[in-house]
Amino acid sequence: MTASTPRNKKPRAEAESLALDTDLGWAIRMVSTAFRRVATDSVADLPGGARGYLVLVALAGGTEPPSQLALAKEVSLDRTVMTYLLDDLEAHGLVTRKPDPRDRRARQVLITGTGRARLAQVRESLGAAEARLLADLDPKDTEQLRTLLARVAQTAQREVVAPGEGAC
Repeated sequence: MTASTPRNKKPRAEAESLALDTDLGWAIRMVSTAFRRVATDSVADLPGGARGYLVLVALAGGTEPPSQLALAKEVSLDRTVMTYLLDDLEAHGLVTRKPDPRDRRARQVLITGTGRARLAQVRESLGAAEARLLADLDPKDTEQLRTLLARVAQTAQREVVAPGEGAC
């Protein structure tokens, strides 16, 4: 006599592939929620919070001052939101704006010395928060995760900027 498998039972391999801990959406949501929670405290005193932080990081890492519009695209912010955010960051002496010498209608955004110093403080606090979140990874795994997430983020940003352009 052969044993029959109940019809409502899925084969073990299929059931394991449907587990939450193997689901990309679940993993992204859990990491995003946890990161947002620990990061929010680190950037709370910065004008604009997380958005202000991203602007300062983008400016500190760049070689040539971007225009407001280029900066908004780089950090994926609406240009109107960017204007108000830059107003706030400028009021706190963290950035400055000047006319773009190539296009006088555009404004270039520059990080100030005060902005760099404040960014260094925030990065130190954020680094400690990230270390808690990544505590189960060794340094090699942490670097690999950062590299892979950066690549996925670049793909995601392209999709946000120009969704469906590559599709047939």
